Amino acid sequence: MTERIIKVGELNTGKLNHICDVEGVLVGHKTIIYDDIRTGVTAILPHKNNVFLNKVIASSFVMNGFGKSIGLMQIDELGTIETPILLTNTLAVGKVSDSLVKILIEENPKLGTSLGTVNPIVLECNDGRLNNIRKIAITFDDVKEALDTANTNNFQGSIGAGTGMVCHGLKGGIGSSSREVELDGKVYTLGVLVNTNFGHSSSKDLIVNGKPIGKQIQKEQANGEEDKGSIIVVVATNIGLDNNSLRRVVKRASIAIGKTGSYVGHGSGDVFVGFSTANSISATEKSAFLNQTVLSQKYINLLFQAVVEATEEAIYNSMLYSLETKGYLASVKTLKNWIKDIR
Repeated sequence: MTERIIKVGELNTGKLNHICDVEGVLVGHKTIIYDDIRTGVTAILPHKNNVFLNKVIASSFVMNGFGKSIGLMQIDELGTIETPILLTNTLAVGKVSDSLVKILIEENPKLGTSLGTVNPIVLECNDGRLNNIRKIAITFDDVKEALDTANTNNFQGSIGAGTGMVCHGLKGGIGSSSREVELDGKVYTLGVLVNTNFGHSSSKDLIVNGKPIGKQIQKEQANGEEDKGSIIVVVATNIGLDNNSLRRVVKRASIAIGKTGSYVGHGSGDVFVGFSTANSISATEKSAFLNQTVLSQKYINLLFQAVVEATEEAIYNSMLYSLETKGYLASVKTLKNWIKDIR
């Protein structure tokens, strides 16, 4: 585990305190920085095998729908995901989706014919303050690199899709955290990865672990815009859940966002996707029935606690691991400048 800068909640973290603590989950990044470009791609792979051929149970929840994500409709209709989850900037969604489809066709020659079409999952936040988003700088090679380099790294902050993000008026980006829960004498893991780009731009409402640190930070900032932006939350677990239970779990991530001082403003795109690696569904399954292990909802409160704690800590990590950045239209500091006030 890298240094745990801030401790949130009571449950134990996994070894990495990262979404990759969920066995099989891999994360890759492509960071793009040059001239007025501050952007990138982050890829989350539910497992190392071919996801299209080995789908996982999934669900999504939209807290506020000011967003342009791709793939959510089929997730909610069929209750599975069949591609890696890619994060990027708002105007690059089409380009990244197109690249992902081309890569999947190369990996699955029968895709689009006997295997049917594919539902690419691309989630976005608007990095237009630090990145000249209109240039749509991301290429096919950038998407492929993010996928090809995916591993169990625990890199966070100003990386990949988080390169140009701003959260609560400070540098946001990629953050992650995990929690362990014990069920029937066995330890399971729930992990969260976020891309943070939300909150009031003057930091005035920021709360960190119950401390209204934003009031101190605001003294060094000009008045900012209202609460708007976006956050993407990806939840992974190795606990067997059906898609309805997953939806109940991922919805609780909204509590963590509120605990940081956000009221989920009108202009915010707050999108959550969750998946379980416990049950795999083959694209070539012949049987009329599927055998799956599913948690009794009598024990789901443990997962509610885990996702709230992990999401809140992941949001703080996205800011604490980020670098001060001078970008296209603004310059932003990092929350780490106020670490003494937090502790």
